[in-house]
Amino acid sequence: MKISDFAALTFDCYGTLIDWETGISEALGAWARSRGIGAEAADLLATFGAFEAKHQTATPDALYPEILAAALRDIGAQFGAEPTTAEQIAFGRSVQDWPAFPDSAEALAYLKRYYKLVIVSNIDRESFRLSNVKLEVEFDHIITAQDVGSYKPAPGHFTRMLADMEEMGVGKDQILHTAQGLFHDHVPAKELGLTTMWINRRAKTEGWSAAPTQNAQVKPDFEVPSMAAMVELHQQELAS
Repeated sequence: MKISDFAALTFDCYGTLIDWETGISEALGAWARSRGIGAEAADLLATFGAFEAKHQTATPDALYPEILAAALRDIGAQFGAEPTTAEQIAFGRSVQDWPAFPDSAEALAYLKRYYKLVIVSNIDRESFRLSNVKLEVEFDHIITAQDVGSYKPAPGHFTRMLADMEEMGVGKDQILHTAQGLFHDHVPAKELGLTTMWINRRAKTEGWSAAPTQNAQVKPDFEVPSMAAMVELHQQELAS
């Protein structure tokens, strides 16, 4: 099996294409410092990840900025520093400031020449629109949590994607789901019989920080450390 055999790449966005941990760390760290909270960045990220997952499960129809605001309220309660309404709104809007990984835009421009590109993301449409500016590519299809009324690892994104791709003339065996997150992406994708590519950007980093329960037992079909490495693999296949 080769990645060049597929017709479509479906992407998780945050953690795979957009550096959400850096974005969250900067926004959350600035707030924590302003409140005199001396917690380490990794501890803040882990705390955020647990509260984010809680609210995504409890309120699956909430827009992602609302999830962020709710997570900040919980973090504030844990550290004894209740965030103001303005601080909650600002944290909810911080997605627009989260940076793309340095290799994302160039890799997507290359892959666009060979595949249909599809986003399958735990985000709302407006927040993704702002992130998409940094990715510099027009995706063939976009599916957000706002569209399906749930957050991964719930299967809603994937069942919608499979139905939509079928209408576009792309069968399940022609789709390679490409993501960093094991728990949120590879587990539900594999349960539905999809082939997956692990963009293991944290290969040299201990722990899972903002992504909870990442000790999920799943074996992706492919693994590379970056989007640039995925492009290199594709080029090697074409040259062989």
